[in-house]
Amino acid sequence: MAQEISIEAKRFKTIREELGKTQSEFAKLLDAGSTTADIERGKKKITGKVVTELLRQFHVNPLWLYGTSYNKYLETSSSTAPKVVTMDTQERENMIMVPIKASAGYAHNMQDTDWYQELPAFQIPLPQYKEGSFRAFQVRGDSMLPVLQPGEWVMGKAVESIRQANDNRIHVVVTADTVVVKKLRKSEIQNQVNLISLNRDYPVIEQSIDTIRELWEVNSKLSFDLEVNEGEEAMISLKQGLDSLRDEIAQLKDKK
Repeated sequence: MAQEISIEAKRFKTIREELGKTQSEFAKLLDAGSTTADIERGKKKITGKVVTELLRQFHVNPLWLYGTSYNKYLETSSSTAPKVVTMDTQERENMIMVPIKASAGYAHNMQDTDWYQELPAFQIPLPQYKEGSFRAFQVRGDSMLPVLQPGEWVMGKAVESIRQANDNRIHVVVTADTVVVKKLRKSEIQNQVNLISLNRDYPVIEQSIDTIRELWEVNSKLSFDLEVNEGEEAMISLKQGLDSLRDEIAQLKDKK
């Protein structure tokens, strides 16, 4: 008769799979030996040390692990949700625009409701912007070339906490002093994330999670540069040539 696997073993495996770790990688992170295979098969009990590491590194709720809570995670870091939102006359949340000149002031006035009234705001009547809070930030500098040009606008959706942030996606990161647009990558170092520029001339920033006050995941951009560069023209020309050749071949087959 097969051994019944405990709920903590099943949930332990669920966490590992959600994190995208192999059994050996997860064991190394948790200092649980060479592999977590025996834990997941129910042949080895989860130690208190492993439970502590799950909480410390990944905020896993011990009560959820053992089946006595519905909350999988415990928030051990401060919220990165927006501190202030504004509404239009129809009680719809505005998308506030933060131009480059206002970015320093934004970082210093995140909880000043009067200051927000001075910023432009608008609505985008598209389904992609119906759920959640959104904000527009103007890109400063060339650190995100070639994807984002200086002066372009990015629209970001509010992220409630670092734990909920999608790894390797571009985010607007707001601290008490700065507003930066970077690719966010979670770090195995406790209480830290890496902020990465797409332009390789810029170094990786090791950012303490405790210093991040707001976080916005970029889902679109607004650009006024409609010029097509030579490389893009060549690709368009090549595609048109292939399409034309494909049509000619199809016509020849039809004649046969």
